[in-house]
Amino acid sequence: MAKTIFAVRYVYDPKRGEDLARIRPEHRTFLRALHDEGSLLASGPLGEGEALIIILASDATAALELLSPDPLNQAGIIASRSAQQWQPVIGPWA
Repeated sequence: MAKTIFAVRYVYDPKRGEDLARIRPEHRTFLRALHDEGSLLASGPLGEGEALIIILASDATAALELLSPDPLNQAGIIASRSAQQWQPVIGPWA
């Protein structure tokens, strides 16, 4: 099945800032592994208390499932997650 680019937005629980800082290294290790296997194109903070993850998946459900094992998700630090298909028209992923 063809892979499509999805923009996944994480919104962190504002009450869990200390936990976020403590678990962030595990989270980044997890994301680096996805990048190394070719599923993750980019990731990083998106303003205060949010992050954006650009991922390849067959559909939005699969994108979120791929990120379900994220240590931040497992610890309940992510208040909400959403995946939206993204079709770049300019740049390296177009």
